Order: sequence, then C-alpha cells, then structure tokens
Amino acid sequence: MSKEMEDFIVQSYQKEENMMILVFAQWCINHNLDPEAVYLKAYPDQAENQALKDALALTVPKKEAGEVPDETLLGVLSLFGNDDLAFIVTEEIARWDGKKKP
Repeated sequence: MSKEMEDFIVQSYQKEENMMILVFAQWCINHNLDPEAVYLKAYPDQAENQALKDALALTVPKKEAGEVPDETLLGVLSLFGNDDLAFIVTEEIARWDGKKKP
C-alpha cells in the first residue's frame, strides 16, 4: 500500500471518528447531559479529550438541534468499538424508562 493511500485512510478514519464524537456530544446536549461527564464515566483516565472539546464547540443548543435517535448513537459508537461509552449511554437511556425523555 502506498504512503498516500495510508494517509488517506488514516485521515478518513479520523474525520469519521470526529463525526462520531460530534453525534455523541449533540445527543448529550439534546438530553440535558454534560458530554464530558458522560464520557468520563466510560473512560475515567481520559479527562482531557481534545477531540471531545473540539466537538463541543460544534454543537448547537437543544432547541436548534435535530433529533439524534438513541439507536443511531449506539450504532455509531458500536462501529468505532466504543463499547464502554455505549454501555454508559445505555444506562442513561434506561434511567428514562417509564419517564418522559428530557
């Protein structure tokens, strides 16, 4: 594989990973959750996550955002192997069972 092809693949993955982080962050905002706090529950040793901070700068207020379905977020997290974060998200969703979602 050529160096250019390797670089292209790495850059594509990073862009997709950044999109996954943005989807997660917006989902949290839409559900009145602090994305950094939720992330820390899953990854307590990663307090300073620059990609998450960058994504937070791109989120919009809940009233301006489109819906991010729970299933979409869980699917995206699964694609990137973020099982720990998906587990925490699932716990948050379970807390809403029987209640109206925020």
